[in-house]
Amino acid sequence: MNRTPLLAGNWKMHGTRVDASTLARGLVAKVGAVTGREVLVAPPFTALDVVADAIAGSRILLAAQNVHWESTGAFTGELSVAMLKEARCTHVIIGHSERRQYFGETDETVRKRTAAALAGGLTPIVCVGETLEQREANKTVAVVTTQVNGALAGLGDASIERLVVAYEPVWAIGTGRTATPAQAQEVHALIRDRLRALASGGVAEKVRILYGGSVKPDNIDTLMAQPDIDGALVGGASLDVDGFARIVNYEVPKQ
Repeated sequence: MNRTPLLAGNWKMHGTRVDASTLARGLVAKVGAVTGREVLVAPPFTALDVVADAIAGSRILLAAQNVHWESTGAFTGELSVAMLKEARCTHVIIGHSERRQYFGETDETVRKRTAAALAGGLTPIVCVGETLEQREANKTVAVVTTQVNGALAGLGDASIERLVVAYEPVWAIGTGRTATPAQAQEVHALIRDRLRALASGGVAEKVRILYGGSVKPDNIDTLMAQPDIDGALVGGASLDVDGFARIVNYEVPKQ
């Protein structure tokens, strides 16, 4: 199955509007016309408009870092699908481990956000992954299975086919530790199997599964050589134009 690789940069809480515009324009110059793979950036909410302006006319896609499941209401600090679409987003990151760890995100709220994004025409990038404690207790399979089941509960084939899953081992995010290509592939294969159980036909084969967790220019090539790794959700390395451009322009080692 040919799945178009997706290289996504999650800028998290970094940069002013000026910084974000500068970074976006730098990426347009380096990878704005790249083909054969998709490039996406997720700046802070305050910079969505200036980044949208900067990448206009290029092939770079725009994502938000979170979304609420309600369309309107008394939800201070939240943004709706319609607001993100007005800001020219096409994608949204949902359930990132930092949202789960620091802001009370649960499998149920991930499910509600995912369903709302799909219903409103945004592509969700749904994040799953285990902590170091869970991995060392041999709970990776149980944790990831529960998270995937929870996030996609009630969705039909047409919806599942439209979303993206990102596996991010929490123990590898911002720690400098990276899952080995074999470790990452093992969990990606697990996620693919879970998708086969949740969707019919060839839908599971079409869903892209990204790896996130200290992805860097010096490990992207070997990660992308794995059969079920379809791209990367990149944190710190996406804040450097040259570094992220190298990640986008990965080359799978010849066998």
